[in-house]
Amino acid sequence: MASDESLPTLKILMIGPSGSGKSALLIRYCDNQFDNESSTATIGVDFKLKRLSVHGQPYRLNLLDTAGQERFRTLSTSYYRGAAGIILVYDISSRESFNSMERWFEECESNMMEGAKMYLVGGKLDKVQGAGGEAKRKVSEEEGRRLAERWGTVGFMECSAKTGEGVKAAFAECVEGIVKDGGLVAAGGRGRGTVSVAGAEEVDSGCAC
Repeated sequence: MASDESLPTLKILMIGPSGSGKSALLIRYCDNQFDNESSTATIGVDFKLKRLSVHGQPYRLNLLDTAGQERFRTLSTSYYRGAAGIILVYDISSRESFNSMERWFEECESNMMEGAKMYLVGGKLDKVQGAGGEAKRKVSEEEGRRLAERWGTVGFMECSAKTGEGVKAAFAECVEGIVKDGGLVAAGGRGRGTVSVAGAEEVDSGCAC
């Protein structure tokens, strides 16, 4: 196994409106735990590390979870620097959350580096599953898919941080989209652990908040 210091590093930014579930998705992906974020919003930015192997090549993921509140946006835009991928997250049980995504995509295009890959996630899938769940759905899967296609993202997935459904696959697809563009991969960094999802392979996570 390659040493941590020699691994190619991929910086991935998570953005979206406050309450969309970004932090819960990241915690589920890195720690395989669920935090419903009911009382704590991200302040500024949170940071985690993960090792992910794509087609046998390990990468160190530098994952940044940014605050959705407007007062933190000026701070957050500086974190676009060097980000190979941006995961945009909205809440499928909130029409307001989805309607705000145009602005988030516009912010992305204004701040991301040339060639960076965008990936769209509809979060809180568990809310619309089960008896009576569809009544809580405010955004159809087709609407989300059309938005992703319109902005040219490398993929779209509806996910649940609570159940874990779709979470690993979403991150894996995003990373695979980045890896296909060799110019986005930068060497260096420290990490622990390794992840298997489709072409990606997962062992354990090395996460640092």
